[in-house]
Amino acid sequence: MRLRRRRESFSGTGPWKVFAGGNYDQDVVVGLAPERRINNGQPVLHAINLAALNVKQGEKVLHVGAGTGYYTAVLARLTGATGTVVAYEVEHDLALNAIQNLSDFSNATVQERSGSEAPLPVGDAIYVNAGATAPLDVWLDAPQLNGRLLFPLTPADGPGGMPGGGGMLLVTRTGSDRFDARFVCSATFIPCFGARDEETAHKLSVAFERGDSRNVRSLRRNSHPDDTCWCAGDGRWLSNAELTSVL
Repeated sequence: MRLRRRRESFSGTGPWKVFAGGNYDQDVVVGLAPERRINNGQPVLHAINLAALNVKQGEKVLHVGAGTGYYTAVLARLTGATGTVVAYEVEHDLALNAIQNLSDFSNATVQERSGSEAPLPVGDAIYVNAGATAPLDVWLDAPQLNGRLLFPLTPADGPGGMPGGGGMLLVTRTGSDRFDARFVCSATFIPCFGARDEETAHKLSVAFERGDSRNVRSLRRNSHPDDTCWCAGDGRWLSNAELTSVL
């Protein structure tokens, strides 16, 4: 799957501020709004995430935090002409750029508003590109049966106010209120408006420091945490137990 346009065409007019972790390679991020710590996304990270999300032809996908639209365009190519992508971007300048950049994608639309607020349409997959301290109910309710939600679960900010390192959590809806969950990879993202809780953020800092996030197997809500709890907060909790083994 290839786009007709290069990634640079979604990054505005150069010269650009580029960060590659001190190395000379192709896996770089370009500053879209460096003063707001917004970049165009690390290619390898998004490749891993999109492979895990496993978007198929004809699916309906939501993209929260579209930036200037590059990964929205990738999602639009993955869904094909029979699928749709609805993207949300709360930053005015980025949303305008995304609308322009995606003008030739008939199956993609951009809404200049928060993707953390209702209403959201029911779909097959949600891809969130800003850090949350828990999956919002509006995100959990949107996927239909076997639908997927992939978002950065991120803890409290680190030294100097930099975003704390968390992980990309893949949640799959297996029933009306049943969710499998697993971490795909580590990740650091800017905060997601409307999806942060300070108390939960500090609990996540402790949980990630244990180094056992790979053990997470399910997401629970509307229930009390038990001894399989990996981290709990904001009305939801992650468990190290498979749902089928305990219910």
